[in-house]
Amino acid sequence: MAGKFPADPRLAGWPMLWQEEVTLWMYNTLHQPLEIVDLRKHQGVSAAALMLSLCPTPNVAEPLDVFRDCDVCPEMVELPLGEFTMGAPDDEFREIVHYTGLKLNIATKEDPYIPKNEGPQHKVVVDIPIAIGRNEVTFDEWMACVEDNGCNGYKPDPMVGMAGNPELIRQSIVDPRFKRIPSEIEIEKIIDSPEYLRTAGRYPVNGVSYLDAVEYVSWLNKKLDSYAYRLPTEAEWEYAARAGTNTRFPQGFEPTSDQENISGSETSNMLQTPRPDLRTLGHPVPVDELDADNPWGIRHMAGNLAEVTLSCYPEDTEYLPQWSTTEEWLEKSFSERCLRVLKGGSYANSMSRARPTSRWRVEEDTRLDRYGFRVVKVMK
Repeated sequence: MAGKFPADPRLAGWPMLWQEEVTLWMYNTLHQPLEIVDLRKHQGVSAAALMLSLCPTPNVAEPLDVFRDCDVCPEMVELPLGEFTMGAPDDEFREIVHYTGLKLNIATKEDPYIPKNEGPQHKVVVDIPIAIGRNEVTFDEWMACVEDNGCNGYKPDPMVGMAGNPELIRQSIVDPRFKRIPSEIEIEKIIDSPEYLRTAGRYPVNGVSYLDAVEYVSWLNKKLDSYAYRLPTEAEWEYAARAGTNTRFPQGFEPTSDQENISGSETSNMLQTPRPDLRTLGHPVPVDELDADNPWGIRHMAGNLAEVTLSCYPEDTEYLPQWSTTEEWLEKSFSERCLRVLKGGSYANSMSRARPTSRWRVEEDTRLDRYGFRVVKVMK
């Protein structure tokens, strides 16, 4: 930073990391000199909160068509055709702590960590018209499949293990700084036993694998006498998550804890910076809780549950595939057996994991209480 950006006396007294983060962000994101912004009222807040408050609000999108094909079917949002930039720029990943396999590493300015699998960035044309689930598939929607003799009769365990320190979880649930306060019944249930939460109803179904999700889609198509439903490819998922934006998150530089369900404590650990402004609920929330809509009205694309996609995770490259259309992404997804791409991060992950560009892999038959899915419908 020294020599490249002039020091600003209004940031005096802030931790040096925050000063550098704010200054760099102002130049790279707003493309405006720092001196035109009045920072006096922001003294004492985190750099991330400042960035969020200064970040231009994303344009409000035109309302999209929302529909449901049957009374137990997922609610769907029809997406516009278009194109977007897929993948992350080299400077998007901000975590200090990262892992190579099981090895813990510490990034520095001289040796920053850049996840190779998130780039290079490239344009993708969305040439398949689709609608995507407004929410993650819920327990109620999954059980409709089971009760109709579908989904191999599999009933996921409704008991979800908490992720995080029980005392932090207790504090987060009743913290008056956050808009979203659970019902008294839920508060009592969690505080009495913070290690587990019983989920059902409008909670997202969890503990389901890629193969389970395929069974659900098969049942849905059979019920509707259709072949239109499937899982989203990674490109379709990221297009829906971005919702016409090109910032780190659809909400701007960072969402707030009222906008996404991630682990504040894990984020603090990975950034090596205290983040008391972030909450650690330690469990999923019902799909219609939090202000979790992106500009296209799609909920919980960041956090809550990590979502399995149709796409294979290529084993022959450590980089993001450079396929240029969603049709090509779909063609490359068909395989008898492969590792599948997970997107979106979960309630147990750091904020960085919840970015639209973050991606990792999972075996097809892996069932974890942090994994779920949503569906798409081809609109041809």
